[in-house]
Amino acid sequence: MKKSILTISFIAVSLVMLTSCNTNEKKKEVVKKTETNEIVGKGQSAVKDDVSAANVLQVAMSLPDFTTLVTAVQAAGVEDALVNVGPLTVFAPVNSAFDKLPKGTVENLLKPENKAKLAFILINHVAPSNYPIKQLKKEAKKGRKLYMASGKYLTVENRKDGIYVGGTKILKSVKVSNGWIHVIGDVLVPTDK
Repeated sequence: MKKSILTISFIAVSLVMLTSCNTNEKKKEVVKKTETNEIVGKGQSAVKDDVSAANVLQVAMSLPDFTTLVTAVQAAGVEDALVNVGPLTVFAPVNSAFDKLPKGTVENLLKPENKAKLAFILINHVAPSNYPIKQLKKEAKKGRKLYMASGKYLTVENRKDGIYVGGTKILKSVKVSNGWIHVIGDVLVPTDK
């Protein structure tokens, strides 16, 4: 009995090692592709997938209203946060929202030395949960705040003219493969880090 358990264990360990070897060979292939620029970036955001439904980042990249947001996401290196399986709720500021910031703010945030600050501001737009409009209305009615990936909380309000999060109105909502995008007209800049 002990010999058969040991034999089965040996076979299982051998299979795991063989599988690991195959995985390492595949990793080497990805590295080669990266060196020849066939794959750009790293992590989940580098995966090309034309079959599945679009995720938050893919939708943002496909729409001209989000070019500043996409540029900021890439400069901050937070692309993978927007392609995670989720569910995520992203409050996505349109280009004109960034234009409302004081002159020079966006240019300053895009500098490499401000990468961490920019990343913090951007993840303040991401709730690691599923919040369609219907759920946001319920949260507002209960007087709850939304927990954001930045560690901060945003107030949800149901006003006469619509739903507001962090003091800015949700202009439109889009269901994506990994959650929801709520389009907003202001950048949700946290008060402190």
